[in-house]
Amino acid sequence: MAGKLIIFSAPSGAGKTTIVHHLLSKKFGLQFSISATTRSKRDGEIEGKDYYYLSLSDFKKKIKEKAFVEWEEVYTDNFYGTLKSEIERIWNEGNHVIFDVDVDGGLNLKHAFGEKALAIFVMPPSLDTLRQRLEGRETETPASIERRMGKAPAEIEKSVDFDKLILNDSLPKAFKKAEKMVRGFLKEKSNKS
Repeated sequence: MAGKLIIFSAPSGAGKTTIVHHLLSKKFGLQFSISATTRSKRDGEIEGKDYYYLSLSDFKKKIKEKAFVEWEEVYTDNFYGTLKSEIERIWNEGNHVIFDVDVDGGLNLKHAFGEKALAIFVMPPSLDTLRQRLEGRETETPASIERRMGKAPAEIEKSVDFDKLILNDSLPKAFKKAEKMVRGFLKEKSNKS
């Protein structure tokens, strides 16, 4: 099977992870791409399920080895990346890959895979709503909220570089739009194969 990629990107707190988890519960043949990161594990997160947690030196070693399809230093010494081996693993299992990545990572994946990828940007209704969602998580420090909010306007400007946009002002509507987009892309691409 020729593997395909579905990429979801957004500012932190826009709802991309919730939408991705919804899509994974549907029968689209999607499997989540587990990113590698140097950030600390949050309560409840599991190695090899939520992320591959790497030390800063291990991450940098993998960069030198060209083990990543894409990687970003999202915040100082806080790296995220997609291992080539992760995409190959999912494709070898006969599934399509779905990503939940930051905006720059999503664009890098789109550029790397071109027509095989559908890049979807999840737009928050407003910056105020975004702040409320980040505060409501109760996993963020005030400093991390400010850091994420500081990045959000530049990330939103890049939404025009994505294939599709979902305004997440209502989760049920966002779920339906995401399902329709993904179903259409997978059907269209399989007809071309």
